[in-house]
Amino acid sequence: MKSFFEEMGGTYTLGADGMYYPDLALPEEEPHYGKYGRMRLRHLKENHKVLYTTLLLDGELVKHLNEVDDSANQRMELLTLQMQERQGINEDLKARNQRAWVGAMNNIRNAAEEIVLSELIYSI
Repeated sequence: MKSFFEEMGGTYTLGADGMYYPDLALPEEEPHYGKYGRMRLRHLKENHKVLYTTLLLDGELVKHLNEVDDSANQRMELLTLQMQERQGINEDLKARNQRAWVGAMNNIRNAAEEIVLSELIYSI
């Protein structure tokens, strides 16, 4: 009977002490993900354990989290700029009424983040 690790394509090596040890390799990519990568990691661990385990055992988890984080940050920037343009939130408003500008920007960031979370973080 094969273990789950073997079913997923994993192999073992016999050690000098007579014990079998799994052949694991560290991912080659360095983690650089931030807020959105950590959110994606938590979502995968809690809601998609099979995908999380597959990415982990294939050595693709860090790469996936880096890509999601990069995409989410780029999408946030793009959405924020587009919403600012559509709503006319600019430096002129900032100079005239800073409180209104801050409130509008907070609303835009929150709306953009909701889109990013649904499209990239909490999706499969």
